[in-house]
Amino acid sequence: MKSPLNNENYPDESGFFNDVGAHTARTIMFQELAMLFNATTKNSHIEEIRNKVYNENILHKKSISGRKKSFGYLKKTYGLDPNIPLYNILRWAWSISEEQERPLLALLCALSRDASLRITVPYIFSLTPGKIGCETPLKVPFDLEYWTKTAKELYADGIPEPHSDDPTQWLFKGNIVGSEQPLHVAIARMLGYRWPEQPAGEDPLDALIDKDGIVCIPPVRGERPAGDWLRSILATAYGVEWSPRKEEELLKQVGYTKSSGLEGFLRDEFFASHCKLFHQRPFIWGVWDGTKDGFSALINYHKLDHNTLQKLIYTYLGNWITQQKDEVKQEKPGAERRLAAAEALKENLAKILEGEKPFDIYVRWKPLNEQAIGWEPDLNDGVRMNIRPFIEAGVLRWTPNIKWGKDRGTDPVPNCSGTTERLNDLHFSLEEKRKARENAGKV
Repeated sequence: MKSPLNNENYPDESGFFNDVGAHTARTIMFQELAMLFNATTKNSHIEEIRNKVYNENILHKKSISGRKKSFGYLKKTYGLDPNIPLYNILRWAWSISEEQERPLLALLCALSRDASLRITVPYIFSLTPGKIGCETPLKVPFDLEYWTKTAKELYADGIPEPHSDDPTQWLFKGNIVGSEQPLHVAIARMLGYRWPEQPAGEDPLDALIDKDGIVCIPPVRGERPAGDWLRSILATAYGVEWSPRKEEELLKQVGYTKSSGLEGFLRDEFFASHCKLFHQRPFIWGVWDGTKDGFSALINYHKLDHNTLQKLIYTYLGNWITQQKDEVKQEKPGAERRLAAAEALKENLAKILEGEKPFDIYVRWKPLNEQAIGWEPDLNDGVRMNIRPFIEAGVLRWTPNIKWGKDRGTDPVPNCSGTTERLNDLHFSLEEKRKARENAGKV
């Protein structure tokens, strides 16, 4: 491929990159590259590396967005794929080099994959060590004819509207078919979740969507079990393409190969998979009583207000408890165990509803008189703040990797803790909150 920046030719198949690259980050990210190489092997696949950066935080970034940006820059600058010859050469040379030689190896690879970095070399080399370069923009060669021709070839009908089939992105429109994660999207749609860019027009799926945002995995209150409900959603979305084989294909896509099908995935693995997909900020919550044959439900967090939690406890779970009491009388196997587990779950959910510490919501940036009394979540405060009572109570099917320690930096003015320290794992009693509201004239 000929570089549009400097008319040089470099073989794409070897891993050279002849366009503007990651140099917009103004760094070749040597320290991050060294940490990545220490935590992976030369045979590590790019998806394995991505997982280590995102979920294991091997680059020690403070936020998910920081991990994503760093991975993106490293991928564009170095390839990070064993199938790229240049990357393989870099890993081999790195393994036999001395530590002081490695910055030069990284630079050589970066130069091979970033035309914008290459064209700055003559200017940078002309400076004496320690001298600050010119702060005005450098003159960059621009082949207007080349780019005009390329634009006409690629976008004959004009630049397309921004689009994404990735459900973790804001541009995603809620489509099941064509999505990168159709099963996850179907489950969210079943529970009434809507993506910000999801069209508001008529959709055949709307008639199948649960209204209150609660779907029980076993049948409760005469409703269909979640597995059957989900199949109806998928069958409507896929039409004639839907079949048992398609169901198996979707399950394999999310890594579920056990024989228990959709029911097993929903009960045992969906919530953990959902948390990982959405970077530990789940909006579909999986609640259960700790037994595989007991009560479990999926809940749309965006609909989980005080009244919905009451409905979960006293209507859905209450109905399940009544059913187990009847089965105890009938001396059905396991009924006493299921009843005990359900009553324990009811007790824990009731504690969340009441909101006494440690089952309270705490939002650092709100004054004490504005802290929630009981389960009154503010969606604008985010999943991290609102999910804490459920994790404290141990009622989630899987524990998301969420921390409430001290965030870096300080607040400009004292927060609810009375200090400028960004402490998030504090608890206040209902009495303290009510007294604060009385003092503020809000009761």
